[in-house]
Amino acid sequence: MQTAIIERVPMGWRTAGIANLHSHAFQRAIAGLGERQTNPADSFWTWRETMYALAARFDPESLHAVASQLYAEMLEAGYTTVCEFHYLHHQPDGRMYDDPAAMSRALVAAARDTGIQLTLLPVLYMTGGFDGRALSERQRRFGHDVDAYLRLIDTLRKDENPSLRVGCALHSLRAVPETAMREVIATLPADARIHIHIAEQIVEVEECIALRGARPLRWLLDHANVDARWTLVHATHLDVGEVRDTAASGATVAICTTTEANLGDGFFPFRDYLDHDGYWGIGSDSHSSVSPIEELRWLEYGQRLQRQRRNIAIGAASDSVGINLLAGVAASAAQSTGFAGQGTLVLDGDAPILAGATAADVADRWIFSGNRPLVKNVEVAGRQVVAEGRHIDRDGIETRYRQAMSRLLQA
Repeated sequence: MQTAIIERVPMGWRTAGIANLHSHAFQRAIAGLGERQTNPADSFWTWRETMYALAARFDPESLHAVASQLYAEMLEAGYTTVCEFHYLHHQPDGRMYDDPAAMSRALVAAARDTGIQLTLLPVLYMTGGFDGRALSERQRRFGHDVDAYLRLIDTLRKDENPSLRVGCALHSLRAVPETAMREVIATLPADARIHIHIAEQIVEVEECIALRGARPLRWLLDHANVDARWTLVHATHLDVGEVRDTAASGATVAICTTTEANLGDGFFPFRDYLDHDGYWGIGSDSHSSVSPIEELRWLEYGQRLQRQRRNIAIGAASDSVGINLLAGVAASAAQSTGFAGQGTLVLDGDAPILAGATAADVADRWIFSGNRPLVKNVEVAGRQVVAEGRHIDRDGIETRYRQAMSRLLQA
């Protein structure tokens, strides 16, 4: 047991806050609305049409309300930093707002109001596929050319503060041509984090092979200086060499277990990646769940189901699966988010499920012993944002969220 991971304090058990490495905040409004079959071959691609339909209804006011609700839920669950992979930039018809950063500023305001640390990752989204086709009507509000995108990043970076970092997100290889990727990366400040969706879907892998002559992650490793600044989101479908070389690059993989399960994406080769000492973290992505415990639990359980044995995520930190999972997310948090610290959580020492807990087993009890919330207090950057399990502005945030959802669902 390493006391740096979790330790006894007078009111319970203290541990570091958890970084959420991948979020699309507006999709919290869609959670639970895509669970009816629309096609016998329902997949990510059919779910995406449901997502696009609701995305078209958002404006800065509704985005602020939904993001505030989401970020408050994250804090209550133990997430203290969020990497916001933000591509809902423009008006529904693709025209820029008078302030081109209006939607980004709505997210910044939501993070400020709730107290979560925000790594804002404006997304470059240029093409509708590997073949370079134009964005569809539903994708137009996502799009930028390179110059406009770099101007947006420059504008947002001027607002950086101790609780806000601004990085770069390349939506995916299918949405960013090679020349644009190179130009953006060459222009970024040296400390800017770079995130990208990669190898999430088998269809994506097959199209990349057909049109670029290589699997997506292999192509990226061969054509970009992938290093510790990079976070590779999903990376679900990897071959043996990609697992090895991704780990060796120093990049972080953001595993979004509940979203990958909800969309039927597949399993990340977690145990193989651990064997190569790769960096990894978790994200709630489309927010079908806003629980780091569920992400970690099902990351482990998925491996157990595949391998038909128990206790997979064992590593150098401990013989405890829970300790190793917490150590893993802690190890990648700073390099993926840009924040040196993640704040602190205090777990409720009086919770029945923790009765008799010791330093050797408390992490395992927290992750693997049910669904009762155990996070009691949360402090981020010296500010208490959760007290007795409730966000300090929960009532006001929920009221604004209900009003926004009423407008979004009636539009």
